[in-house]
Amino acid sequence: MKNTKRCPKCGSLEILRVPDDAHRYLANSVCITGMLTVKRIPVARYVCRSCGYLEDWVEHQAEREEIARAWGPAFDR
Repeated sequence: MKNTKRCPKCGSLEILRVPDDAHRYLANSVCITGMLTVKRIPVARYVCRSCGYLEDWVEHQAEREEIARAWGPAFDR
């Protein structure tokens, strides 16, 4: 949805972007914990206004790389 501007479920063009809210505790974030710290990486939500389909996106490449360093690959290849 983020890239196509179209809902993959119903085809609607009414897509809403809901940014991560920095004022809510950990909001929609991915959290990376260290020995004494918690790093918060924001997650934007894209919602279809017509059917409610939802996608979450970490929008910046540097933040995706930081998640990969902290969590490693999801599956063995």
